[in-house]
Amino acid sequence: MIASATSVSVQFGDTVALDEVTVELRPGTVVAVVGGDGAGKTTLLRTFAREVIPSSGRVIAPDKATMGFLPAGPGSWSALTVRQNLDFVGGIYGLSGEALTERREEMITRAGLGVAADRPASALSGGMRRKLAASMAMIHRPQLIILDEPSTGVDPVSRIDLWRMISESAADGAAVIMSTTYLDEAERAGELLVLDGGRTLAQGSYDDVRAGFAGTVTTAPQPARGEWSWRRGHDRHEYWPPGTAPTDPGQRTAITPDLEDIVISLSLERQLPSGAST
Repeated sequence: MIASATSVSVQFGDTVALDEVTVELRPGTVVAVVGGDGAGKTTLLRTFAREVIPSSGRVIAPDKATMGFLPAGPGSWSALTVRQNLDFVGGIYGLSGEALTERREEMITRAGLGVAADRPASALSGGMRRKLAASMAMIHRPQLIILDEPSTGVDPVSRIDLWRMISESAADGAAVIMSTTYLDEAERAGELLVLDGGRTLAQGSYDDVRAGFAGTVTTAPQPARGEWSWRRGHDRHEYWPPGTAPTDPGQRTAITPDLEDIVISLSLERQLPSGAST
């Protein structure tokens, strides 16, 4: 185990950002933290980066010299070129000379930034700039890589490049924890942590999360209970908690829920507990 959070709670004034969250980060594993706005994703990542001190609980993480952190912002210096950004960060982490040059060029190649290596970061597309920021977080081969929504707003091709970089870093032995709003991406991770309002809704591998989901999801053009439904394509999916049964079963079809269905269902169950007796 490279890092862990045990029963970690964080409170900002009257706001509980994390409530008794536990997660282990092991070598070679990617943990995807998912949840809506205000779920606590960024706060959890910042506790590992030592930017937030827990109100209670315990966080174990390597020192900052062996950690790579990609924040939600640009993550690079606008006036510096791709190579200059990488050289600067590599130097901070003790790389120099031929070792820095080789590692810098390796990261440029892995990120697909060769055509833009001498452009200032301000002249890069959003996807390229995000890949540069990820490269800067990984250049020193950290034990722990922390990525806050690395692919938000990134084009599909750049998302593929980013995932390749993340997978290769994990294959090299790093522990990776990342937040994401893209649930199709989260399904690729070795472990999921689903947060809502700072609390853990589900945790484990994708198969574990699916196996632990006990409710029923149905699809129909019109829901029976609007507050328990959400739009997916032309139809609406609807969640029926354990102990309830779909009304008018002939008008709706039970489906095998994907991760998006599961996350929304668990969030609704937490927000609307009275619906379990409907």
